[in-house]
Amino acid sequence: MRIQDDEIRAIVAETLAEQQRHQQESIDAIVLKAVASVLASFGIEDDDRRELRADFQHLRRWRKSVEQAQSYTFKAVITVLATGLMGAVWLGVKVVLGK
Repeated sequence: MRIQDDEIRAIVAETLAEQQRHQQESIDAIVLKAVASVLASFGIEDDDRRELRADFQHLRRWRKSVEQAQSYTFKAVITVLATGLMGAVWLGVKVVLGK
């Protein structure tokens, strides 16, 4: 009974695929443990995920509202400057025409 080259290739490919799956599982476990360790060092436990998510959502809403307020402030400053310039031009025209 002799094993064909195709059968050998199939066995080797299957063995390599299984080895790769085991390596990926090991890598995933190591990464998960590292992330949990880093979060624990910041005082964030696994049970705090919902609260942490809510905190980040709140921070995002706050950041967006601050950005929007900055945009409105910039528009208001531009409007005040343009209005002041137009007022000065109008007064200048009035003075020139009034003479």
